[in-house]
Amino acid sequence: MTAEYVLTLSCPDRPGVVAAVSGLLAGRGCNITESQQYGDRVADRFFMRVQFLSDLPDDELRTAFAALAPEFGMEIRLRDLGVKPKALVLVSKLGHCLNDLLYRVRSGLLDIEIVAVASNHPDLRPLTQSYGIDYHHLPVTPETKPRQEAEILTLVEHYQADMVVLARYMQVLSEDLCGKLAGQVINIHHSFLPSFKGAKPYHQAYSRGVKLIGATAHYVTPDLDEGPIIEQEVARVNHTHSPDDLAAIGRDLECQALAKAVRWHAEQRILLDGHKTVIFPR
Repeated sequence: MTAEYVLTLSCPDRPGVVAAVSGLLAGRGCNITESQQYGDRVADRFFMRVQFLSDLPDDELRTAFAALAPEFGMEIRLRDLGVKPKALVLVSKLGHCLNDLLYRVRSGLLDIEIVAVASNHPDLRPLTQSYGIDYHHLPVTPETKPRQEAEILTLVEHYQADMVVLARYMQVLSEDLCGKLAGQVINIHHSFLPSFKGAKPYHQAYSRGVKLIGATAHYVTPDLDEGPIIEQEVARVNHTHSPDDLAAIGRDLECQALAKAVRWHAEQRILLDGHKTVIFPR
């Protein structure tokens, strides 16, 4: 039975990588449908994404690439595109990003499975359950944070989630949890950081007469809001926009940036390049 796979790899940049990968696939009767590559001359690293069709058993493919990897020092990921990635979504009280993700999944615009939603507040339970998805209320205080994060990790393991999406989850993940879920957690925030911190950032931006607002989606690391950037959206504004107008525009931008980041992660189009990302979009 023919299945479609995506292979991503990074390794030291040297001649012969593309030939080795394409030769391996051709030698096993696989048909490449999409191929992209990039060489970072500063870091001397090579990145590649290959999408292909194959009639071979999954284990045979993985064994073949595992045998090739040591020769080139490759870090390899192989995924069957017929299996939807599973996402655990974390939220607080703001529901626009969650609502957007739920709609995109149901309408077929985002090819993932949202297996559960967890929150430190009960507010978004009705929205979540209207889609037939489990909702877990996990209250948190500074004293209970370690236990609450242990419960989040239990949910990841229970649902076998491939990614965790912070859809305006207003809690800082601990260094321990960031380490355990490295490269799996995507966050979204407004673009004013670090300029306008704290409460009412759009009111602060309005008072300073900003002309551009936006949103940033990034991977979560122990460095707060400074993880590798995946996507950014911006919009031009002017003096006629009220703080509420700015906030409404910002919410739309957050939804757009987060949806793109989740889709690219699900399609294995993002590779980490130190503190940056290499993205192979369609």
